[in-house]
Amino acid sequence: MSILSNPLEQSLYPVVAVRDAIVFPGTENVLVFGRPKSLDGIKEGVKRGNKVILVMQKNSAIDDPKKNDLYQIGILATIEKTVAGEKGEMNALVKGREKIKIVEYTKETPYLEAKVEKLQDKVVHDEEVQAMVKHLASQIKRAINLGKTVDFVFLMNILNITNPQDFSYQIAVVLDIKTEERQDLLEETDLKARLKQEVEYINREIKILEIEKNISSKTQQKFEQGMRETFLREKMKTIEEELGGKGEDRDIGEYRDKIKKARMPKSVEEKAIKELKRLSQMSQFNPEASYIRTYLDWLVEIPWSVASPNEIDIKQAEKVLNEDHFGLKKIKERILEYLAVIELRKRNEQKEANKKEHPPTILCFVGPPGVGKTSLGKSIARSLGRKFVKISLGGIRDEAEIRGHRRTYVGAMPGRMIQGVKQAGTKNPVFMLDEIDKIGRDYRGDPSAALLEALDPEQNHSFSDHYLEVNFDLSDVFFITTANILDTIPDALLDRLEVIHFPGYTEDEKFNIAKDHLIKKQLGAHSMNEKDAKITDNALRVMIRRYTREAGVRELERQIAAIFRKVGREIIEKKTNSKVVGVNDVAKYLGPYKYSSQMIEEKDTVGISTGLAWTQAGGDILFIEVAIMPGKGGLTLTGHLGEVMKESCQAALSYIRARWDLFGLSKDFFHKIDIHVHVPEGAVPKDGPSAGIAITTAMISALTKIPVRRDVAMTGEVTLRGRSLEIGGVKEKVIAAHRANIKTVIMPKDNKKDLEDIPQYVLKDLHFEFVNHMDEVLKVALAMPKNHQGFPILPKKEFAQLQKSEEKKPN
Repeated sequence: MSILSNPLEQSLYPVVAVRDAIVFPGTENVLVFGRPKSLDGIKEGVKRGNKVILVMQKNSAIDDPKKNDLYQIGILATIEKTVAGEKGEMNALVKGREKIKIVEYTKETPYLEAKVEKLQDKVVHDEEVQAMVKHLASQIKRAINLGKTVDFVFLMNILNITNPQDFSYQIAVVLDIKTEERQDLLEETDLKARLKQEVEYINREIKILEIEKNISSKTQQKFEQGMRETFLREKMKTIEEELGGKGEDRDIGEYRDKIKKARMPKSVEEKAIKELKRLSQMSQFNPEASYIRTYLDWLVEIPWSVASPNEIDIKQAEKVLNEDHFGLKKIKERILEYLAVIELRKRNEQKEANKKEHPPTILCFVGPPGVGKTSLGKSIARSLGRKFVKISLGGIRDEAEIRGHRRTYVGAMPGRMIQGVKQAGTKNPVFMLDEIDKIGRDYRGDPSAALLEALDPEQNHSFSDHYLEVNFDLSDVFFITTANILDTIPDALLDRLEVIHFPGYTEDEKFNIAKDHLIKKQLGAHSMNEKDAKITDNALRVMIRRYTREAGVRELERQIAAIFRKVGREIIEKKTNSKVVGVNDVAKYLGPYKYSSQMIEEKDTVGISTGLAWTQAGGDILFIEVAIMPGKGGLTLTGHLGEVMKESCQAALSYIRARWDLFGLSKDFFHKIDIHVHVPEGAVPKDGPSAGIAITTAMISALTKIPVRRDVAMTGEVTLRGRSLEIGGVKEKVIAAHRANIKTVIMPKDNKKDLEDIPQYVLKDLHFEFVNHMDEVLKVALAMPKNHQGFPILPKKEFAQLQKSEEKKPN
C-alpha cells in the first residue's frame, strides 16, 4: 500500500482520542466527549478555527490513552457545532475533512497535540470500480429490506453520490463492522481495494440479517399459531357453553377421561383432579402448565389397577426352570416352594375374603458373576406369566434415584421403582434389583436407606415417591435382588432379604450347560446349525479346564463364539460343508493353554502337602511348601497370604512346639532353625483358615523328614490343641480334588453332611477320611510305618542324628 503525503497548511492540531466511532472524509456524525483530555482538546480545536484531529484507540477499554495507545492514521475534522450536556459532557457535530498521518506528538498535557501530514488516496475510475459501487448500492437496499436501520435522508444522500471515493467513505460509516475493521478501511488508500473490503463486509452482514430474519419469522409463526389455537379453544368453549356443556378445554376433558379409566385409589384420584383443576385455570403459556401436564401423564400411565394373571402352576414352573437352567437343584426347589406358598396364600385369601396378612418374602440371589442369577429371574417371570423388569443399582449414589425428585426441581421425575412399574405396565411384575451390593452413598443421601421402605414387606404397600406425592402399593411386586457378596449390603437391608446362595458351577455342570445351551445359542448367533459345526466332548472339556477359570460360564461362551467365528471363516474361504472341532483343533483356534491344570505331585515329598481351596471360580488344589534351615527360630511366610492364613501358620507351629516329644523333636528344636512356609502362585491372594491342617502336616513332614502322601488332599481349620474345625466350600473343593486325581480327601467330621451336594460320580472315585484331631490326620497323610501309638514317626535318636547332620552342613 503506497501512501502519498503532503504537508498541510497548518501542521499542528489538538488530538482527541475516540473509543470506537470515527468519521471519514466527507461524512459527519455527532460524537459525545466526556474525558478531561477530550474536552480540553475540543475546546482548543474550537479556538484554532474549529479544527481537530480524531484518532481511534487500539483498546477501547483504556480511559486515559497515551500516544502509544492510539493509531497513527486519523482524520482532520471540523467542529460544526457543540452542545454542553447535563453531566459535564459535550456533544459535538463533527465533519471529516482530510485523512492524515501523525508525524509526531508535540504535547501530551492538558490535551494531546501532534504534527500531522495529509494522505492522498489512489483513485482509479474503471469498470470494476463502477461495478462494485452498483453492487454496494443494491446490497445496502437489500440489507435495509432485511431490517438494517439506516436514516432515510442519509440513504438518499448515499444513493445520489456519483463520486466513487465519496460513496466508499459514506458506505464505510453505515457498515456494521468491528473497530479494527473500520480502522483498516480508514488506512486503506487504494480506492479499489477499499471497495473490495466493503463488498465483503456488506455480504457478511446480509447473511447475518437473513439468519436473524429467519429466526424471527419462525418465532412469529409459532406465536401466531399459539394465538390462533388459544382463540379457537376459547371459541369452542363458548360454543359448548351455549349448547349446555361445561365449556371445558379438550385436553382437560381427555385428562379427565384418562383419570377415570386409570381406576386410581380414591386419594390418588382426588390429587389428580385437584392438579387438573389448577391446569384448567392456567394459561397454556404459563411455564408451570407443562410441569402439571407431565405430572398428570405419569399419574394416568401408572398401572394402578392393571395386573398380570396370577395363576401359578408348580409343574409348569418347574418345567420352565429346568428348560432354562441346568443344575441349581436346591435353588430351584426353594423357588418352587416360594411359589407354592404364594398360591396357598391366594387360596386362603379367597376363602376368608380378607386382606393378605402374610407379607411376601424378598429373595436375594448371591453368587459370583455369570452363574445365572439374572437369567433365573427372567425364568421365574416366564413361569409365572408376569412381566419382567430389571434395574441396575450399581454405582447409584443419589437417594432420589430410588424415591424420585421433588417437583420443585427442573427435570424432576419419579424414582427407579415407579419407572420400572410403569415400564412393566402391570402392578405385579417380577422386579429384579441387580447388583444391590454395589450401591454407593455420598452427600446426596443413602440409596440403600431408601430401599428399606420399598423392600420391607411391612411397609411397601404404601411406598411414597417424592415426585408423585401419593402412595403406591408395591406389595404385589415380586422383588428379587442380586449380589456378588453380602459384606457391603447394610445390615438393616440384609435383614429384609431371604438370601439364596448360588455356588459356582462344577466342571460337569459347565459341560452340560455348554452342550445343551451355549453351543446351540452361539450356532444361531453365527448363522450356523449343528450340521455346519460341532465341538466334540473332549474338546469341550479341554476348553473348560485350560481356557476358562470362572464360577459361571460367560468366558466359556466367549471361547465357543471365538471357535465358531473361525470355523465360519474356514467354511467360506475353503468352501467346506462342515467342521468337527476336536481336541487338537482347540489350540489351533484359541492359541496356547491359558491356565495350567493343577495335578498331584509325581511322588511323595517331604515338606509338601496338598490343600484344597475355594475360589469364586470354583475349587482348586493348593500346595503348601515348608523348608527348614539353620537359624534362630524365625518363621517366614510368603505367597501373598492373608492375615487369617498367616495366623493359621503360627497356630500350626505352636501346636507342633507344644507336642515336640510326640513328634520325636528336641525340646529347643525351634531355637536352632528357621521355618519358611510358601504357597505357590504368589501373585494370587490367599486367605482363610481352611488350610490349617495342610500347613500343620507340611510342617511336621519337614521337621521329621517324613514324606506326605501325594494322593491325599486335606482341608480343615486347626486349633492350638490340634482339633479340626468345620469349613465351607466342600462341594467345590471335593470336585477340585477329583479333577486333580486325588484318591483320599481328609476333612473335619462336622463336614460329613455336606457330601449330599456332591455328584455321585465324584463320590464313587474318592475315599474320605473324617477327622476330629490332627492325630487322625497324620495317621493318614504321612507315608511311613506307624509306631505303637499308630503315628508314622521317626525315633528320637534317628531324628537327633538327622538334626546334627543338618547343622554340620555349610550355610
